[in-house]
Amino acid sequence: MTAMTSSARPLLNRRLAEFGTTIFAEMSALALRTGSINLGQGFPDTDGPEEVREAAVRALRDGRGNQYPPGPGVPELRTAVAAHQKRRYGLTVDPDTEVLVTAGATEAIAAALLALVEPGDEVIALEPYYDSYAACIAMAGGARVPVTLRPREGRFHLDLDELRDAVTDRTRLLLLNTPHNPTGTVLTRGELAAIAELAVERDLLVVTDEVYEHLVFDDAEHIPLATFPGMRDRTVTISSAGKTFSFTGWKVGWITANGPLVSAVRTAKQYLTYVSAGPFQYAIAEALRLPDSYFDGFRADLHRKRDLLGDGLRAAGFEVYQPQGTYFITTDITPFGEKDAHAFCRALPERCGVVAVPNSVFYDDPDAGRSQVRFTFCKRDDVLHEAADRLHRMAP
Repeated sequence: MTAMTSSARPLLNRRLAEFGTTIFAEMSALALRTGSINLGQGFPDTDGPEEVREAAVRALRDGRGNQYPPGPGVPELRTAVAAHQKRRYGLTVDPDTEVLVTAGATEAIAAALLALVEPGDEVIALEPYYDSYAACIAMAGGARVPVTLRPREGRFHLDLDELRDAVTDRTRLLLLNTPHNPTGTVLTRGELAAIAELAVERDLLVVTDEVYEHLVFDDAEHIPLATFPGMRDRTVTISSAGKTFSFTGWKVGWITANGPLVSAVRTAKQYLTYVSAGPFQYAIAEALRLPDSYFDGFRADLHRKRDLLGDGLRAAGFEVYQPQGTYFITTDITPFGEKDAHAFCRALPERCGVVAVPNSVFYDDPDAGRSQVRFTFCKRDDVLHEAADRLHRMAP
């Protein structure tokens, strides 16, 4: 029997009408179909530390987390998150009232925006931005206001005057991402101080996506915005285990904020997944207690991989914007006489057997990033070498 539908109204909620299948699903499917090396979607091709994986197995066998865990997250993980914030950044967080465990950072972003944004509120986001930002703002009924990071002298930069000018009486929230995906920009202490001053002056809430906090290179430094004067009580800080410990499929994320903000976000989050990843929460609690040598070694390994792929991309003819953080490299394809990144990425598997992602999908104004293509370097060395060799076939 055919379901009755109204021909006058689309099935999809109008707020989501501009969104289709994510670019990551599209390009990963293209990689599978063509047998290409997938440097598009950002997931490692090796698992994280063996002791963390064994901690998950131990939790499963011991029956910890096999049933619904507590709504805010298991106490062991909330305590470990609080200890991590204190040890790394000097931030004192109450594990009972100021930490909330989520189904990855993506749910944390969704819950924060659904909780804190009402229809008509303006949300300022740095573009290009991770695609879920736009969808979550739309689901909350907010109005997206982009502030564009622009390439200059080999890197992407934030214009603080443009950010200040974007704030209006309707601005409710700033949505920041540092280290920044896809550009690899890491906001400096001076930039963060200026953002903090603006937030306090205009009484704005801030949601900061800091999932790449342990992946900063060269002279860059990750500094949580919550550490700046006036920001502790107006900032929701988001991070996750996937990018730091290379277990992206576990989907363990968290927020830290003051009690009232956590309570607000938890109200929305409980109606999304309610709870998730029970046994994995215990494992990530152990992961967060790994010694500094793990985090230093992880960062050094990705730094080396960045340089390996970056050198290969330059040799192939791409203009490379050197990332200060994350595990992505943004490039420009104009040296090949091309300007349409989406068409370039669709054709790339047939040309050389490599898949990448067009940055244009991360902009409100596609022209701003029309010639930009993103590659990931969180892969094995042999994969990166092979990808570089294949890309070199296109050298002008």
